[in-house]
Amino acid sequence: MSGLASAASIPELRKRIIFTLLMLMVYRMGVQIPTPGINGEALAAFFKQNADTLFGMFNMFSGGALENFSIFALGIMPYISASIIFQLLTVVVPQLEQLKKEGEAGRRKITQYTRYGTIGLSLIQSMFIATGLEGMAGPSGEPIVMVPGLHFKLMTMLTLTSGTAFIMWLGEQMTERGIGNGISLIIFAGIVARMPAAIGNTIQLVKAGELAVIFLPILLVMMIAIVAFIIFVETAQRRIPIQYAKRVVGRRVYGGQSSHLPLKINISGVIPPIFASSIMMFPATIGSFLQIDWVQKVSAALSPGTVYYYIIFTGFIVFFCFFYTAVTFKPDDVAENLKKNGGFIPGIRPGKKTSEFIDKVLTRLTVVGAIYLSAVCIMPTLLISKFNIPFYFGGTALLIVVGVSIDTISQIESHLVMRNYEGFLKAGRIRGRRG
Repeated sequence: MSGLASAASIPELRKRIIFTLLMLMVYRMGVQIPTPGINGEALAAFFKQNADTLFGMFNMFSGGALENFSIFALGIMPYISASIIFQLLTVVVPQLEQLKKEGEAGRRKITQYTRYGTIGLSLIQSMFIATGLEGMAGPSGEPIVMVPGLHFKLMTMLTLTSGTAFIMWLGEQMTERGIGNGISLIIFAGIVARMPAAIGNTIQLVKAGELAVIFLPILLVMMIAIVAFIIFVETAQRRIPIQYAKRVVGRRVYGGQSSHLPLKINISGVIPPIFASSIMMFPATIGSFLQIDWVQKVSAALSPGTVYYYIIFTGFIVFFCFFYTAVTFKPDDVAENLKKNGGFIPGIRPGKKTSEFIDKVLTRLTVVGAIYLSAVCIMPTLLISKFNIPFYFGGTALLIVVGVSIDTISQIESHLVMRNYEGFLKAGRIRGRRG
């Protein structure tokens, strides 16, 4: 509570927190605004009948917007997909790689390209969704689209693409003017907002006899164990000892101190599961709206609960763990900075040997992190698919909720430490450097 009081007493941090909460409120209000031309009752009945299919997972990541078919029905996933594409292209396209090396100006240029890509993907997805909805009906046979035709397709494409562009803007604003992690917070807010409904659906399944009562305490214990395990791993570090050589400048002696280089076990955070889920949902969503035999077979094979889904999903998680770590952490740069500042790892020569040692440790940590993420995301989902439990209790949802919560607390903690206030995680007051 003292940490919360300290956060509230800092004007800048208080403004950032309030701004973030207001942006999340705007997002949740937009989720309730329906897209014109849709029979809401028929669509709600359809999603109730297909809650534990691919539609249920997509609806979870959109925060219930797809179930309402609101202006935010596409969610933030097109932006994430575009980000993946351009991050991959920076590795293979020399022009983009050069832009990345140009610092802030290059980063803004790549961000602009990502926005254009988001609009393009949103138009494609919204077109397929509008076309698919015209041929769908509710459980009683009533059509979901009241007046199908070109007008409905164009209106849906314009509405959903504008909604995704607005969510993208909200996320960027929260990152720049809020407490950070804007895109992750939007996904976090969507999942948390659907948790009460998921609990209610679970209770209804128990009353209907579709879920045994004995599984409820097992589910609760499993969730608590997974949350505890996620917190333990996300806060764990591998500390590489660093020794600084003594330097004499004039009459003063600098250096000679010991420190450490902290490396998280899961350096990539919640990014790999989010990226993997985005990729898995994009082709499957398009395929689910195309009434073609081979497309339907591919869509069914990539649906949650199938062996192919788990294999490909795990492969994407492992790939993005290594890819994101390679993009964000450069052992050569760390070794060079240590060498310039007179630092070295005891027993390791400065320069190339230090870089190789850090890269070796980083590779091992990434392997452990990939196994951890795969286990957390896959194992609960396997159990859920066997016992007919909603997706909201799956490992991916819990990982995102817990991971984003820890990152957000760390962001607030960094503001508190910078301003010499007591933080959330330590009881003692942090003393500032005196002049």
